[in-house]
Amino acid sequence: MHLSTDVKIQPIEQRIVYGDKLLFLGSCFADEIGNICKGLGFDALVNPFGVLFNPASISQSVERLESGKNFTKDDVIEVGGEFFCTFNHNTEFWNPSPEKLLETVNSSLNSARQHFMHAKWIVISLGTSWIYRHKQRGLIVSNCHKLPSQLFQREFLTTEQSTELLSQLVEKHKDKKFIFTISPLRHLKDGLHENQISKAALLLAVDEICKHFGNAHYFPAYEILLDELRDYRFYKEDMIHPTEQAVRYIWERFTEFAIAEGELPAMKQAQELKLMLQHKVFFPESEAFRKFEKLKNEKIQELISHYSNIKLENL
Repeated sequence: MHLSTDVKIQPIEQRIVYGDKLLFLGSCFADEIGNICKGLGFDALVNPFGVLFNPASISQSVERLESGKNFTKDDVIEVGGEFFCTFNHNTEFWNPSPEKLLETVNSSLNSARQHFMHAKWIVISLGTSWIYRHKQRGLIVSNCHKLPSQLFQREFLTTEQSTELLSQLVEKHKDKKFIFTISPLRHLKDGLHENQISKAALLLAVDEICKHFGNAHYFPAYEILLDELRDYRFYKEDMIHPTEQAVRYIWERFTEFAIAEGELPAMKQAQELKLMLQHKVFFPESEAFRKFEKLKNEKIQELISHYSNIKLENL
């Protein structure tokens, strides 16, 4: 007896290998999968502007990476009564000094731009079709920063609008390979029906893009969580975010879909070393610790010798 619905996934023909540069953009799900990938020694950059939810914000962020145009004092807004940020970044960039904020975001931008220019893979996780536009500035914001709701106008990106925004991105960068996914995180604040309409519009947009462009692929994270893992035990207490177990399962399916089989031994050794590096030391003068350190250094040298493209600093 089979008690679940399997989501069939056809692996893409050319897959990710160590040494490829990857850029993850989008929802919290991009953070989850991107950081797992980075933590295994892949050359991955994850959400340099912070979490992004909708196609318009992602498109704007990529345009900024393309141009490299620095943020200026005109981009700075006051948030939280005593902090500053921009509408292009999320709350993790809040800073009590506008000067320090600009220094931080521009340093991050310059570094991210270099990574983007040489990236082979762009992984985009789309969360919602709903956007918020700042009325006075006419700007679609990536984050409202808890400012009064009357300052913003809520709008819905149609399938056609999302398709156009993302198609322009893919077509402009034919040298890069794109993996799209729809975040399985539900936006309950929109309402369950509105959330479903939002996800449906994104699914239709990505389907159209992947049919039209050979360098665009779709990974069904949304279907895996909602159909294959159809049980609330795979959600955290907020009933919105997937549990660590669910994320790990989806990561395993992503590995089958997008990562070259030949890299699996290196990934296994990288994970083993990562666990060793996280080991807490209680008796640094003991013989057991000296043996552990010897084994750890041997593991590092083995990885350097056999898998030179692994970024050990990411472990």
